[in-house]
Amino acid sequence: MKLMRIGPARREKPVIRVDEDHYVDVSDVAGDFNEDFFTPGWQERIRDVVERRVSGGLVSAFAGERIGAPIARPHQIVCVGLNYADHAHETGQAIPEEPILFSKSPNTLVGPYDDIRYPRGGSKLDWEVELGIVIGARASYLEDDDEARAAIAGFLVVNDVSERAFQNERGGQWMKGKSAETFNPAGPWLVTPDELPDLAALDLWLTVNGTARQNGSTATMIFDPISVVRYVSQFMVLEPGDLINTGTPPGVALGMAAPAWLVPGDVVELGITGLGNQRQTISPSR
Repeated sequence: MKLMRIGPARREKPVIRVDEDHYVDVSDVAGDFNEDFFTPGWQERIRDVVERRVSGGLVSAFAGERIGAPIARPHQIVCVGLNYADHAHETGQAIPEEPILFSKSPNTLVGPYDDIRYPRGGSKLDWEVELGIVIGARASYLEDDDEARAAIAGFLVVNDVSERAFQNERGGQWMKGKSAETFNPAGPWLVTPDELPDLAALDLWLTVNGTARQNGSTATMIFDPISVVRYVSQFMVLEPGDLINTGTPPGVALGMAAPAWLVPGDVVELGITGLGNQRQTISPSR
């Protein structure tokens, strides 16, 4: 299944994407795709609703509605740093022996086609296409991969936008460079695990103004998505609807000999195999 939220910001309704042109409205039974929705048996319940409505002709056509992030605001956004060996190399850092974890503010979450606002005082705005994981069940001290898989609601495209001057030149705290408004475009949809049988064979790509910047694959991840979920659960309780950003492949501006930082007016496009595409314009600071 592909879960989506469409409509004006902060007033999105939850829907299930049937195909490129159609969806089923599930707002009356789902409320929203949040902690209350992700309870045991949610996939079976929502599939039953969708099947009955499709067979009954209760299908709507997309009509240019805004697409929001496919989940409501999570309790937390946890990020993994330097999770691709070639990305660690391009930034001049050692391959980590354990996942590097940091957080970004949950209110950075926006839709996949919303503008990225240039942060006030910023000077080194960067892009990062990443595979995102949404948690589907409360998880703590997961013991093995099977438990970790069972705790996952699905996967999505995220852009872990970064202001490198804030991140690296203002006290060495990554959260500072990750948490400005609009810094976590997500979606366009959340894909359930059954539709992604091989998480180690997903291609990731990103362009800026039509120029290819990132081309990578989850095959080169240092820590795979399942082990990341298990690892994170050893240090914090993961709640349904929480988001984990799993790291970016090489090609970020930070790794360039002459970095081409984003500026207002630039257009960033990105995507991952089976998870859809995003497009953002950089808007001026306010």
